[in-house]
Amino acid sequence: MTTMTEEVPRIWVGCLHCYNSGDLVGEWFPATDADDVAAIDLAAVHKGSGRRYAACEELWVMDHELIPTSGEFGLLEAAQWAACYEEAGAEQWPAVFAWVRSGMHVVEGHGDIPSLSSFEERYVGRWESFRAYAEQLADDLDMMNGWPEEAQRYFHWSSWVDDLQHDYTVVDAPRPDYGVYVFRNM
Repeated sequence: MTTMTEEVPRIWVGCLHCYNSGDLVGEWFPATDADDVAAIDLAAVHKGSGRRYAACEELWVMDHELIPTSGEFGLLEAAQWAACYEEAGAEQWPAVFAWVRSGMHVVEGHGDIPSLSSFEERYVGRWESFRAYAEQLADDLDMMNGWPEEAQRYFHWSSWVDDLQHDYTVVDAPRPDYGVYVFRNM
C-alpha cells in the first residue's frame, strides 16, 4: 500500500530507445516538472555511463510515486497528474489519491485524471470511522428532533449506519492517523 507523505508525486522518465536496446536509462523528476523534462535532461545520464547512445527522442514515464494509477504513461499524462496535484494541494492530495484508488472517481477528459470539482462535491472528510460520520450527520440534520424518547432509545443505529453506507464510498486512510475517507456516491 502506498503511504502518503508531504512529498510531491514523482515520475521516473526513461528513454524508450535505450530500454528497447536493453539498457535502462532514466531519472526521477518531480511530476510537477513533467512539462520541462526533455531529451537533454537524460543526456547527462548517458554521459555518466560511458556508453554511446543515440539521443533520447522518445521519453516515457516507466515508474511513478504518489500518483494513484498503475502502469506506465507519457509525459503529457504526467503533466496532467501534476496539475491535478497542484490544484488539489498537498493537504487534499491523500483524499484525492484514495478517491481515485477506490475506482469510484469521476474523470475529467481522457484517462484517469479526476475531476476535482466532482471530488469537492463528494468528499465529506476524513473520519475516525464511518459510524462517527453517520452520527455527526444525524446530529447535523437534527434527525431525531420531535421523536418520543422511547423511539430514540430503540432506534437501531447499526442498521441505519449500514443502510446509509450504501450511499457512500469509504476508503481506509493511511498512517499515521488511520481512519477513513468518506465520499458521497452521486
